[in-house]
Amino acid sequence: MIIALAITLTGCATWSTSSVDRNTNNATVAVQPTTPEKIQLSDGDMADRKYLSLGDITATVNKTTIFHPEPTKELVNVKLREKAAEQGADAVILIRYGNGGVSLMSWGSLEGKGRAIKFQQ
Repeated sequence: MIIALAITLTGCATWSTSSVDRNTNNATVAVQPTTPEKIQLSDGDMADRKYLSLGDITATVNKTTIFHPEPTKELVNVKLREKAAEQGADAVILIRYGNGGVSLMSWGSLEGKGRAIKFQQ
């Protein structure tokens, strides 16, 4: 019984979710998607350059079974970069991390939130 339960609980990979809350106060700007590797990350603001806020981003990385490693900030950063790249952002600022805890679908999670921005010339 224990072996069957262990086999049932072992998954192939971790899973993650993300969301984007668009900033409705700024005018809509058409931007082209970029590559995630080009996205800068910062836990602070980038006050030295003018930018347009594209919206707030949330990304969560989950540990699907007890046997998988704990989610890391690096995995969350990958998801934040992917979401920002889809929006055509140049950077994600004001990044904060927080644990989501254990749930029915996850043995642990790590959440990251930030604001996607596009630098203005």
